[in-house]
Amino acid sequence: MTVTEPFARQSTCVAIGTRAVLIEGPSGTGKSGLALELIDRGAKLVGDDGVLLRESAGRLLAQPHPNTRGLIEVRNLGILPFPCREEAPVALIVMLDNEAPRFIEAADSVAIGGVTLPALRLRPHAGPLALKVELALLHYGLTG
Repeated sequence: MTVTEPFARQSTCVAIGTRAVLIEGPSGTGKSGLALELIDRGAKLVGDDGVLLRESAGRLLAQPHPNTRGLIEVRNLGILPFPCREEAPVALIVMLDNEAPRFIEAADSVAIGGVTLPALRLRPHAGPLALKVELALLHYGLTG
């Protein structure tokens, strides 16, 4: 079984059930806000604005970054403590992008750490984003 050394990536990550979603996008697009919405719907924080990733047996595993473990930025309130998941396999990348297409026929794919993952672009302020992420994970996310 191959296991790579962990590397940092500027992403926010939540676990929905047994699978993780990386949330990416430019500063100010609402990555932490989307994570909060998902947490409110039952997701668990893995990391905000930075996670450690490593490949293991063909899967990309996400872990909290030690510098920000258990912390999430809540705009207008500050950086607050939250329970966090210690590790979860990444099943989907969601990129917040003002130019996201209205419709897609299939997910894009992005390779990170030697693992190819399905990726979707969502408009940041075209809610309900949390529900869209859950649906995207259901329909396009890696299984198992």
